[in-house]
Amino acid sequence: MHKIGITTTVPIEVLLAAGYQPIDLNNVFINDPNPERLVRLAERDGFPLNCCSWIKGIYGVCMQSDIDTVLCVTNGDCSNTVMLMEVLKLKGFKTMPFAYPEEPDVNKMQFALETLAGKSGTTMTEADEVRQELKPVRKLAHALDDLTWQHGLVSGFENHLWLVSSSDFNQDYHKYSDQLQNVITSCRNRSPYPDDMLRIAYIGVPSVYGRDLYHYLEKNGARVVFNEIQRQFTMPRPGSSVAEQYSNYTYPYSIYRRLKDISDELTRRRVDGVIHYVQAFCHRGIGDIIFRDSIKSPIMTIEGNDDFFLNQHNRTRVEAFLDMIMHNRKRLEGNEKLAANK
Repeated sequence: MHKIGITTTVPIEVLLAAGYQPIDLNNVFINDPNPERLVRLAERDGFPLNCCSWIKGIYGVCMQSDIDTVLCVTNGDCSNTVMLMEVLKLKGFKTMPFAYPEEPDVNKMQFALETLAGKSGTTMTEADEVRQELKPVRKLAHALDDLTWQHGLVSGFENHLWLVSSSDFNQDYHKYSDQLQNVITSCRNRSPYPDDMLRIAYIGVPSVYGRDLYHYLEKNGARVVFNEIQRQFTMPRPGSSVAEQYSNYTYPYSIYRRLKDISDELTRRRVDGVIHYVQAFCHRGIGDIIFRDSIKSPIMTIEGNDDFFLNQHNRTRVEAFLDMIMHNRKRLEGNEKLAANK
């Protein structure tokens, strides 16, 4: 299969049907033993300091890999991807643009998919056959998510890792399926997390902090039971066609679509507090205004750039946020006991 880099979650069914091996460049970047090196490589080639580290990291991955083709999402993700695509062309890469429709309309999505299929050398009939083949794999990811929030058998970081990897299924969906099935079997034999741990929702794009944030939360008596965007990568509402599946995928569209999904999950998963991660220099950070106005649960906003580990300032903020949530929980539990005794 010919390798093709992708800059975010895309209709992978079309690429697989066309004989490509999709590789999520974000995952390669953040899992590199030294991601700072990839950022600095981009800066040496002229990328400005005030440009998102993910864009610079993707560029760095491209420069140091054997990938020669990149599918760039030009609408529905990062506005900087458009210019990244132009620079990659300059460097000799074959680039393939893909634009999500401005709104989640099945007919418009179908047109975008057919255009992508034509450029890739496949058909939507073949893409739908791949969709059917991926259904059991996606169901495994949903099962792991259920074990996280319903049964307390999966950590927030494990949830993040397997769900975020569903963007390209770790470059091999057969292997991903086998490995995830083994993980699920193993998790079912664990003892659950204590019921008194705080239940945290993580919303926003996956962070540069990775494992560090999740482990620090657990160290301080809290665990993530909802990873918003990572869950969306698994296509939790698959619909009846490829076009409907990617119309139900919330990330590329209005923030209010995301907000509806988030609000529903906060209630369903009995969340005590929300951490909203924003990436430095990213336009999506402005959406924090809307989240803070609309989400009634306690919310903390944390920004990351290219540090990759929580600094002491953010550790202190996380501790204070968790202390506040725990105080609120105890107060509510006390009020409930008083009401029950009356």
